[in-house]
Amino acid sequence: MRDMKKTIILGCTLFLGFLSLGFFIYKGLRTFSDKDRVVTVKGLAEMNMTAISSTINIDFHFEGDDLQNLIKQAENKKNTIITYLKNEEYTEKDIEVKNMDIYDRQTYYEYRWYDGKRVQEKVDRYRVSHRLTVLASEVEKSEDKAAKIKLDLINANLTSNISTNYVFPELNSIKPQLIAESTKNARTAGEQFANDSNAKLGKIKTASQGQITIVGQYYYYSEDSDSKAPADPYIQKARVVSTIVFFLE
Repeated sequence: MRDMKKTIILGCTLFLGFLSLGFFIYKGLRTFSDKDRVVTVKGLAEMNMTAISSTINIDFHFEGDDLQNLIKQAENKKNTIITYLKNEEYTEKDIEVKNMDIYDRQTYYEYRWYDGKRVQEKVDRYRVSHRLTVLASEVEKSEDKAAKIKLDLINANLTSNISTNYVFPELNSIKPQLIAESTKNARTAGEQFANDSNAKLGKIKTASQGQITIVGQYYYYSEDSDSKAPADPYIQKARVVSTIVFFLE
């Protein structure tokens, strides 16, 4: 009787052992086969960045052979433009005067080719350049203000080269949010694929973040032909595409 009980216990133990072994072998084979079931998806994220400040640059220059006279002309024009700006309610804090730049060719003649002949040509020896930078208090109106300054200076016989410059937030300030959004969109695409395949989206196998690109009217860097610059110059668009490989269960 005692031997029979031992036999039954031993048989049950062996049965449970083989059952457990079979279960783990099944799980192992299932896991091994699941490693070959993956889906690769891309997640796109875009975000606009608005400029935090802007400036209007006023550039002009004079050329000639009399350096002192050129410096005097540049100073007179600079002072006249500053007076105009103050009348337009720009304060001294809004106006920054850059150092005068003087370029000396150190010659009055240059040689050029005309009809196969080397000809000596008279040129102005000196070039005196000046720049005034005006802080624009309202970023969105910078282009309109620059256009008005340009027209007013032309009418006052103070023609200058007018340009605008914008300062945008650091890319690192939006980078985490941009990457998180691209990862979220990639998972959404992966879940859609898994549902269509009667599967379940598993863990991430591999992930790679694409290069963040910036598109704007005053700045362009993008490898993607479908990236379009925002209509307003004071807005830049940051864009990233993340590629993620998910396991399918």
